[in-house]
Amino acid sequence: MRYSAVWLSALLCLRTELVSAEHATGQGKRQLLNADILGAQTYDYVIVGGGTAGLAIANRLSADASITVAVIEAGSLYQVTNPLLSTFPAGDVFFVGSDPKQPLDVQPLVDWNLVTEPQAGANERKFRYARGKCLGGTSARNFMIYQRPTKGSLQQWADAVDDQSYTFDEWLPDFKRSVDFTPPGPTRATNASAEYNAAAFDSGAGPLQVSYSNYAGPFSSWVEGSLNEIGIGHAQDFNSGSLMGAQYCSSTIRPKTQSRETSQTSFLNAATTRSNLKVFSATKAKKILFDAEKKATGVRVTTALNLVGLTINARREVIVSGGAFHSPQLLMVSGIGPASTLRQHGIEVISDLAGVGQNLIDHILFGPAYRVKVDTLSRIVQDPVYLAAQVLEYAQQRGPLANPVCDFLGWEKVPNSLRESLSSSSIAELDRFDADWPEIEYLGAPGYVGAFTNLFATQPDDGYQYATILAALVAPTSVGSVTISSDDTDDLPVIDPNWLSTKTDQEVAIAAYKRVREAFASNFMKPVLADDEEYFPGPDVQTDAQILEVIRKTLQTVWHASGTCKMGRASDNMAVVDSRARVFGVTGLRVVDASSFALLPPGHPQSVVYALAEKISRHILSDD
Repeated sequence: MRYSAVWLSALLCLRTELVSAEHATGQGKRQLLNADILGAQTYDYVIVGGGTAGLAIANRLSADASITVAVIEAGSLYQVTNPLLSTFPAGDVFFVGSDPKQPLDVQPLVDWNLVTEPQAGANERKFRYARGKCLGGTSARNFMIYQRPTKGSLQQWADAVDDQSYTFDEWLPDFKRSVDFTPPGPTRATNASAEYNAAAFDSGAGPLQVSYSNYAGPFSSWVEGSLNEIGIGHAQDFNSGSLMGAQYCSSTIRPKTQSRETSQTSFLNAATTRSNLKVFSATKAKKILFDAEKKATGVRVTTALNLVGLTINARREVIVSGGAFHSPQLLMVSGIGPASTLRQHGIEVISDLAGVGQNLIDHILFGPAYRVKVDTLSRIVQDPVYLAAQVLEYAQQRGPLANPVCDFLGWEKVPNSLRESLSSSSIAELDRFDADWPEIEYLGAPGYVGAFTNLFATQPDDGYQYATILAALVAPTSVGSVTISSDDTDDLPVIDPNWLSTKTDQEVAIAAYKRVREAFASNFMKPVLADDEEYFPGPDVQTDAQILEVIRKTLQTVWHASGTCKMGRASDNMAVVDSRARVFGVTGLRVVDASSFALLPPGHPQSVVYALAEKISRHILSDD
């Protein structure tokens, strides 16, 4: 295919960068163990999942030399298995398409290749749901956006779990503890200055590099002006407890190399010299083991060469950090979950918890596209000469390959002009969210998105540049679920996000689509449009019913699945863990990742996952 050949050539040109990336992880390889050659092993803490949360926890616990820690990870080093993702931020658009029938849009060495159940809210489509299967987990697969929740949303979290340590001000030190923040560099265009609040960070505090791309997408400045014109004002930053307004976002990008930062390149690499931390890569967790008192005592694992399995024992605790889909699956096959589901698959019930796999909350996005007069992803795909030039630019830490694609964001509640068209029931549902909780997020997307089936194969090849403004629902009311199809983790979990299933979500989605159209129709946007007529879906789509049908045909996840092992009070029969992430009904077992969120805050959850890992690590170290 045309786009594949172009990008293959570019990757060959990037070989120097790839060698540098592998060198950067060389120390980490020393502590990767092959479980095939080991007998039974015993550690103080066994962490299942070497992803965003798991590696952060491993780093913090192993900082105490008297504590031994093991990490079990089904994948391996993504710099080796898929070096495309190990360097340039623009590589985040690879292998994230929604269409399971696109064979070239999945990389099984770094992704689980999860596919949802048919979605009624999306015309019965099945979706491929990108999830990291590698050290670093989904921090190696995401779009690198780093921003924090609102104060009101975290107050609701704290109230839900009856623990005021989850309020924004109380939790902020854990957000800061992870991050080494670098302000925007001098090479950014003057019309793309990114503001930030220095007080939101403690410089050099943690191993995770958070910064800004040296290159701001040209379309982003037009998004900024158009959003400002339609009433979405300027925001100072997105890391101080407020999201309303529009601004460039910070990203998990290493400032010196302009390469992707993950939990592996940060938290794991910072711990490479510790002999008390061992990482079992390419090792699959099969079952959590319990003693007669229902204390977790270890994890049964297998590898490609050891299908019979062996046990990695835990003296103190097993910590599950497999993410929103695999954490509830592992709990269920281990006997923790809805009793009826477990018995259906012949699994002994250890703890009957109805909430395991329930309460799946996620964000979705969609948006129209126009032809534009600035360079976008369209040109990178269409023009090999231009692409070659950008490869050379990236070698100097400049150019569009250093940009994570979505670098400009805006947030708002549905404005009054459109809110009056919402039903009274929808308004009542939305009123459950705090006053500072936005309902819509806008993301500048420099390229044609359409139905998000494959961001390269679907770029129009007609010589024009394309751009999209995406709208995301960030106060969703639709609730999905995850369950199991067998008692074996070799069988992928059954995922039903249930997107767009409520009247409220449908009405807000229609309003969001109209707002994006207002932005494209603004006076500020006019000079950059190469064609006054909307390219997709086109001017014939006007009624609410037509807009909703387009959304159903084209919506895509923002990959923010959460809540499937929900944190809550003991009196909440849908809660799975308490405010210290301890699983109800057993001892010695915690779940720490997006699955254990009490709620899904507005925006992008990466910062919350790291902060939760920091917080629970503190509690573990203090025997709490």
